[in-house]
Amino acid sequence: MSATVDDPLAGRSTTRLPARLRAADCRVEDLARLVARTTELASYPHAARVAEQVLVYDCAAVRAAAATEEGRDAVSAELVRALTDGPGVVVLEGAYPDHAVVDRVTAVFDAMIADERAGGGPSGDHFAAPGANSRVWNALEKLAVRDPGAFVDYYGNDVLALVSAAWLGPGYQVTSQVNVVRPGGRAQDPHRDYHLGFLDNDVVERYPTHVHLLSPVLTLQGAVAHSDMPVESGPTLYLPYSHQYVSGYLAWRLPEFRAYFEEHHVQLPLRKGDAAFFNPALFHGAGSNVSADIQRVANLLQVSSGFGRAMEHVDRAKIAKAVYPTLRRRQESGTAPAVLARAVAAAAEGYPFPTNLDRDQPVGGLTPLTQADLLAQALAEGWEPALVDEALDAYAARRSNEGIG
Repeated sequence: MSATVDDPLAGRSTTRLPARLRAADCRVEDLARLVARTTELASYPHAARVAEQVLVYDCAAVRAAAATEEGRDAVSAELVRALTDGPGVVVLEGAYPDHAVVDRVTAVFDAMIADERAGGGPSGDHFAAPGANSRVWNALEKLAVRDPGAFVDYYGNDVLALVSAAWLGPGYQVTSQVNVVRPGGRAQDPHRDYHLGFLDNDVVERYPTHVHLLSPVLTLQGAVAHSDMPVESGPTLYLPYSHQYVSGYLAWRLPEFRAYFEEHHVQLPLRKGDAAFFNPALFHGAGSNVSADIQRVANLLQVSSGFGRAMEHVDRAKIAKAVYPTLRRRQESGTAPAVLARAVAAAAEGYPFPTNLDRDQPVGGLTPLTQADLLAQALAEGWEPALVDEALDAYAARRSNEGIG
């Protein structure tokens, strides 16, 4: 298919969009055409400069500009434009001008890492080999429990609130994972992020096209530098404008797209207290730490829309336990598998998150099993109801935060 200005596989236009996107239709030439753009500083009056096509903001100037309601609206609108029509990534220099706050939180993170290393257990990671980095899951809750004062000082930050509310509106929800990459730590595979970015392509293809367009506006990805990050320490690699490639949630796994990323990515150094935020659909990945002695420490932030939840609280484990005996009997009596699968979809959680990633880690893949996967396995293997009840209880226990700290 030859690309045109409104090619649905090459850009963000909503004309001629197919109902489903397919990995087989992904063409690296379409991505290349999209990212061959120049970021014009004049189009972003609050930015300080452009570096490697990325917009860089001086947070002292941002704070001054956002001091009034009108100014805050103008800065917010510009940040949204930068993350959508623009390069898809912004660097916020001096987001934390008081390094004492950052250092205090870093000390708490170090204590968490030491405690968790001493405790042993699995060491899963996303988009990198398990154990390659030090990763602290749910660092947000652990920080609050260990040092509430540090939590308040750190998350009381005005710039974090500004960019989060600009992208997601009020009611946003913050989560945090600490990542430490030591000398010799290898780069992540280039990828897109949560939600669709964590799913296998055969699953992603089952989501309609409009969900591919929706996924990026449900979350905002960011990182706060807790150490100076010169390029040799491996700060994040970005492919500016790649978030505009509609089929990117399928394309990032394909070898030709990874090769293109390897050749064309950009990388910006950060200093302690700087922050970077990017559209979760942007192709990106942590770089290799080729330094001799720099431990690169970042607090990875995922900020989620407050809308990402159902209207009612439903105990799906209770439902799954109640219906499984009937599902099994129906299966034995010859009910079509498709009917049973539809009933399972209504009964059980079909998405693996949120979970407790300390206990329910993505070892061997990007996501743990879902409740629906568990029921499907039970039906396939003919489990007795008592075994299903036990498995569902264990599933719930793995996802619990009881005893966290």
